Amino acid sequence: MREPGDQIETIRNTETLADLAAVVGADSEEEGYFRAKQIWESSIAERQAGESPPDGLPGTTVTVDGHSMHVHGVTHAGSTPERESLREYVTRFLDRGAVVYCEQGIRSMYFEEMAGVCEMDDYLWATAACEELDEASEFDAFYEGVESVSMDLGEFVTEFRERTFSMIDAGSAMYGEQFERTLGAIAADLFADHTDRAVGNSYEAFRLSQEASEDPSKLHALQQYYERTFLPQPLEREWLRRHDPELELFSHARNERMAEYVQYHNETVEEVHVIVGAAHQHGVAYYLDQFEEGDLDQTEFELY
Repeated sequence: MREPGDQIETIRNTETLADLAAVVGADSEEEGYFRAKQIWESSIAERQAGESPPDGLPGTTVTVDGHSMHVHGVTHAGSTPERESLREYVTRFLDRGAVVYCEQGIRSMYFEEMAGVCEMDDYLWATAACEELDEASEFDAFYEGVESVSMDLGEFVTEFRERTFSMIDAGSAMYGEQFERTLGAIAADLFADHTDRAVGNSYEAFRLSQEASEDPSKLHALQQYYERTFLPQPLEREWLRRHDPELELFSHARNERMAEYVQYHNETVEEVHVIVGAAHQHGVAYYLDQFEEGDLDQTEFELY
């Protein structure tokens, strides 16, 4: 029986769901995925419990070819407190000669009119990649028109989930934090499907994001949530490709694209900051580290 620390390192180096099932002693790949999630989350949470919040803008730092790449996860709330905090940090970065890249959509939200902030093309890339997917099947042809109905239903469920989470969050002062989190966990399980765990959708993510948008000093807690929630990128991406290939492109696949974008454009600047949604921080850092290890090679790159 492997010690928890050894098992975590084995999971970290596992690249397929088939191998993952064997690592955790599961009878199926699905069982292995969810069992590995539990092992990973528990072990990472234990390590995080002994960590102190970092000084400055929190994030993950990876060194690639002597360049310090700092990946910072933020919310997409567009709140005034977060906007003011991020602009203050980014101004300091730019003043000392650093270069700043951001996920597509974040620049207009937080850094409009800041000429030194470069917006990447990750959404344009994902859209183009989606158009190349051939998802036609006999099932789709037989049930023509069902897709639009299911999309409408999915949008309804998403909206209803957000409203439910908001109501639970609003009642925390009355019922207490423990009861609030219990209700949130129940609601998250009620709305969850096979893709939610792979993209970090949960009440805890909702609550932490809300808190961080109002108090940017809590960004580190949100970043920690995603660190313990996501398995290494190859595993999450294989899981999503099986259940929702388009979602895989717009979520974890964009992490690799953003890492490639930064690596392609940065040639000489030694201090690089990459500002992305918190759910992307550890994935982008993972792929930047793949460049450093030589597992990714910048052979071709097409701008969108």
